Amino acid sequence: MGLMSGLEKFGIKADQMDMEKLYEKGSGTKPQQQAPTPKPAQELTEADFLYDKTIECPVCQKPFPIRAVKTSKLRRLPPDADLRPHFSYIDTLKYEVYSCPYCGYTAMTRYFEHISSMQRKLILQEVSSKFMEEDHIMQPLESYYSYDMAIDRYKLSLFNTVVKKGQTSEKAYNCLKIAWLCRSKCEELLAEGETEDSASVQEARKEERTFYEQAYEGFVKAMASEMYPICGMDQNTMDILIAEMAFGLGKYDVASRYVSGILVSQTANRSMKDKAYNLKEEIVKVIKKQG
Repeated sequence: MGLMSGLEKFGIKADQMDMEKLYEKGSGTKPQQQAPTPKPAQELTEADFLYDKTIECPVCQKPFPIRAVKTSKLRRLPPDADLRPHFSYIDTLKYEVYSCPYCGYTAMTRYFEHISSMQRKLILQEVSSKFMEEDHIMQPLESYYSYDMAIDRYKLSLFNTVVKKGQTSEKAYNCLKIAWLCRSKCEELLAEGETEDSASVQEARKEERTFYEQAYEGFVKAMASEMYPICGMDQNTMDILIAEMAFGLGKYDVASRYVSGILVSQTANRSMKDKAYNLKEEIVKVIKKQG
């Protein structure tokens, strides 16, 4: 399965581009006064944290509606070791991409408005023409996005980033978020009764690994060529992210090197050093087990 599989529904034939290398009423008698029975608390759903708003596409200048997250209602939960965020009732990652239904321009919210005239020209030539040739019709907004829908939107965002010759870090961040969404999709499938060895879970695991590797490769290149902050992250945050990703990919020597750097850093805070120390212990355990 190619990195850009699934984009055909948008009219994008991604196989034309080499993507192998990147870099969701009572009776009349008055009743005796009784204490009111408390109503059970209503269970919140993902849709309760969303609202509709309209934004303007910086490529075609047409307004279009989006589903946005009510950030004031969010309750943050502890993140994964590799910084994947968690919130009660909603996975906000699914809504961090804007996609214009008219011209196909798609990008993560952080980058959506920041597009140069040359990049706009590239999008119109390489995305919009093909997108509009397929007579794409804007669909009504869903009450919430499924993981499959969210992953497709991120893939379209990644395709746009390649077309507009975006920074390596933007491509890497896009890949990382797709990998995170694939992980979340696996968790949802398992919660619904699928088993770890089921075809759907195995396929999602494979896709997670593929995009995770691409994200790792991209971030390593970006750290060597771009100025901090990278994707809004300072050097210590990037170092712990790369260390955790390297550990997850079995690159224990790389993980150890970044961990050591954080532990002796004069700018890393106590929380960051604690994370680095915990990861160091995990690395030692794995190496001893293998030895």
